[in-house]
Amino acid sequence: MKECFFYIILSLIFFHLQAQEVTFNEYDLDNGLHVILHQDNTVPMVTTSVLYHVGAKDEKEDRTGFAHFFEHLLFEGTKNIERGKWFSIVSSNGGENNAYTSSDYTYYYEVFPSNNLELGLWLESERMLHPIINQIGVNTQKEVIKEEKKVDEESPYGKVLDVVKENLFINHPYKKTVIGETEHLDSAKLEEFLDFNKKYYVPNNAILVVAGDIQIDATKKMIADYFGTIPKGKAIIRKKIEEKPITEIIEATAYDPNIQIPMLVTAYRTPSIKSRDSKVLDMISSYLSDGKSSKLYRKMVDVKKNALEVGAINISQEDYSIYVIYGLPLGDTSLEKITEEFDQEIIKIQKELISEKDYKKLQNKFETNFIDSNSSIEGIANSLAEYHAFYKDTNLINSEIKIYRSISREEIKQVAKKHLKSNKKLVVKYLPVSTK
Repeated sequence: MKECFFYIILSLIFFHLQAQEVTFNEYDLDNGLHVILHQDNTVPMVTTSVLYHVGAKDEKEDRTGFAHFFEHLLFEGTKNIERGKWFSIVSSNGGENNAYTSSDYTYYYEVFPSNNLELGLWLESERMLHPIINQIGVNTQKEVIKEEKKVDEESPYGKVLDVVKENLFINHPYKKTVIGETEHLDSAKLEEFLDFNKKYYVPNNAILVVAGDIQIDATKKMIADYFGTIPKGKAIIRKKIEEKPITEIIEATAYDPNIQIPMLVTAYRTPSIKSRDSKVLDMISSYLSDGKSSKLYRKMVDVKKNALEVGAINISQEDYSIYVIYGLPLGDTSLEKITEEFDQEIIKIQKELISEKDYKKLQNKFETNFIDSNSSIEGIANSLAEYHAFYKDTNLINSEIKIYRSISREEIKQVAKKHLKSNKKLVVKYLPVSTK
């Protein structure tokens, strides 16, 4: 028993150590590049990342998939990096790297032993200043994208979100898929790729984060050397595109040859990630489906056994978010019954305050999630970049948890009534082909 108590005390000490404030230093270069530095010398590793504020929403209607395409294309090579050598340079120096694209931004990062900090900075400066964009690279990456798209399309339920987006948005480019349409890439000329790079992959549309085992002054000097002379791009002007409110239920049906069990999806168009309501919706989704003791899971999977799986998630985005509830029926349960169960739980939240016990459990979950997000250098680097990109408030990495702590049971009820209205939703029946 004494030994158990000892480990509990150690765990609590570790918990509070991990919750310590994330310190950072941020500034702008003359060319508009925003730089964020976080020094943590406890482990001899460093993360170098660049967030470009360009995603699928920035593409032309007939040229979808460009941002995702560039996620791949900008690994092809540069003036000083031979084509196809990027990954071998990283791995041979003890590092790893990756990138991903969303509707709102593209993110590249490397993780190296800290003695290779300069290498990470050089690689990202090469990507920004000296990319080689030629027909060979474009043709190569087109084939890569086609294969990736094929894998996505053949994955069970792989196109559910695409169906949701194309029915939930009429005017906003969020209606497009991130991977885009193959024919748009095939018909694009080399000059269009060059123009896209020149417009978006510039220092004044980017955030550079260096986090880990660094010395601030020395790192600033290296950043000035590698990034300071990169020319500033033209100011990017984005039109604000608004959707008309949904006033009646939208119904859609889609078929997937790769599934045997249908899926019912209910989706709502919800506020920007920048809004307080978006954070309340995060809590509602956790209340409904985060873990086996959550309301929907316990009710539909454990007790009534009318669902094989259920889930709720607030997909936070810069302009509009998407709140999704989904379920796979078990046995003879109809999709209409799944819809009914969803509606019952939403109505409960709208009419009654959640219990004090459930509220406390929610708060504990978000405290844990907050600590987990700041428990690795890679996670800290990503958070620093996103907080500045979306909120222009990098210190949210320390203070955002205070917002979640301040959300009351009454506010949860109010936000559910405001945004999860029964006549303001999309209902998708996602069916096996055999049910046509």
